[in-house]
Amino acid sequence: MKVFVTGGAGYIGSHITLELLEAGHDVTVYDDLSLGFKDNVDNRAQFIEGSTLDKNCLKKSLVKEFDAVIHMAAFKAAGESMVDPAKYSENNLNGTINLLNVMTELGVKDLIFSSTAAVYGYPNYLPVDEAHDLKPINFYGYTKLVIEQIMQWYADLTGLRYVALRYFNAAGYDITGRIRCMEQNPANLLPIVMELASGRKESMEVFGNDYNTVDGTGVRDYIHVSDLATAHVRALDYLSKNNKCVTLNLATGEGYSVLEVIKKAEEISGKNITYDIVDRRPGDPAKLVATSKLAFDLLAWDPKYSSLETLLSSMWNIYKND
Repeated sequence: MKVFVTGGAGYIGSHITLELLEAGHDVTVYDDLSLGFKDNVDNRAQFIEGSTLDKNCLKKSLVKEFDAVIHMAAFKAAGESMVDPAKYSENNLNGTINLLNVMTELGVKDLIFSSTAAVYGYPNYLPVDEAHDLKPINFYGYTKLVIEQIMQWYADLTGLRYVALRYFNAAGYDITGRIRCMEQNPANLLPIVMELASGRKESMEVFGNDYNTVDGTGVRDYIHVSDLATAHVRALDYLSKNNKCVTLNLATGEGYSVLEVIKKAEEISGKNITYDIVDRRPGDPAKLVATSKLAFDLLAWDPKYSSLETLLSSMWNIYKND
């Protein structure tokens, strides 16, 4: 297929681009490089520097009879979204609406959308499945939920076909080291731990150690970016064979606590990681894990690289040499 990947120079997007190329697809990456790196883009892919906010550029770029779009171009820092909602409204909402309108005008029907577990908010039960209530507790998650709802309307009214993939905590790097540019200003636990191990940061905060978990610290479900990438390729295959929209969790069903992550990172890196225990953050659940049974059933997808050992080892291979 000819696949158009917005945000394909970013951390997750570059892994998806690589997996698409390995599967034999013809890939064009469209990225404004506000968060991504051109060096992340495999030279087998065509690269266009552009923003989803530039509708004219988007239309000129998409006019080449693409079979499908994978939409990754979004801001994703939950904390930032709560202090700068305008930034997230403009980029995440307006950029996506531009993309949908251009796709509709040009007759591009198939869309794989990068969504998030943040649409669920505080879990009512575990593991979280796709039928869980949708009550985001940050504005970032709200923008993704709104986009999911808009896509359903476009599907009903224009014939759009989509797969929305709700990621849990993405981490790791390509096992063979083909992608080496690190995330800019990471806000997630695993890259922060790697920054400490590699000497880029001196200390970190652990938010609460009195939860009802194995060691009192919060437990989360981590998924390797290469496993995410595989799911996108299989979602494309699904859309090519099924005239049905679907929304799927991408997770492992297992969780690791903050202190388990720190301990394993110390073992892998041989470095001491300094942290301070501070008060819980408002809204943080004790544990958040999910089931991906639907992705397994519909896509025959099963994560291969998402053990804590593999996640952290693949990251350390990048951080230790930079």
